Amino acid sequence: MRLSACDLVCVRGDRRVFADLGFHLDAGELLAIRGPNGAGKTSLLRSIAGLVRLAAGRIELAGADPELTVAEQSHYLGHHDALKPSLSVAENLVFWARYLGTGGMRPAEALETVGLATLAALPAGYLSAGQRRRLSVARLLAAHRPIWLLDEPTSALDAAAQARLADIMRRHLAGGGLILAATHGPLGLDGTRELVLGDSP
Repeated sequence: MRLSACDLVCVRGDRRVFADLGFHLDAGELLAIRGPNGAGKTSLLRSIAGLVRLAAGRIELAGADPELTVAEQSHYLGHHDALKPSLSVAENLVFWARYLGTGGMRPAEALETVGLATLAALPAGYLSAGQRRRLSVARLLAAHRPIWLLDEPTSALDAAAQARLADIMRRHLAGGGLILAATHGPLGLDGTRELVLGDSP
C-alpha cells in the first residue's frame, strides 16, 4: 500500500498556504509533518481527509480498496475531540464505531488499551482534556482504517499517555498501517520520516 501526493496546492481565502507539495508514504511508515504555525500542516491533513478542497494536485492510494476513496480509508484526529458530552465514554465510542465502520477492536478493548476502561460509564462531559484525547485515540482503534491523520496527537497527554500513544502507533505501523502526524514535538518512534512545510522553526 502506498499513499502518494503530487503537486498539491492549497489556497485558503486569498492566501496560498502551500504549493507544489508532494510526498509518498508506504505501508508501515510514519511521516511527521513539521513547520511553523500557519505553514499548512492542518490543511494538508484535512485535504487528505477530504475536508479541505485542494486548488490543484492529486492524492492517490495504491494497494488498498479500490471501491473506497482515500478519505474513506482515513481516520482524522484533529485539534478538537469530537465527543457528545451527554453520552457516556462507552456510548461515544460505540457511536463512532458504528458510524465509521467495524473491523477494529471491540469498544471495551479499545477503552482498556487507552486506559479509560474504569471510566466507561462516565458522561464524556466530565472528562479532562487528556482523557478526551485518549477517547479520541480509542476511536482509531475501534473502527479500522489504514491511514491515520493525526494533528498534534500528543496534545494534552501526560508522559505516560504519550508513551501509550507511541505504542499504539507502533502497533498500527507494524500491521501495515500508515500515519501522517502534524507535530511540533517528538512522537517517541524510531525511523520517522519528516516533511517540513514553510520555514523550518
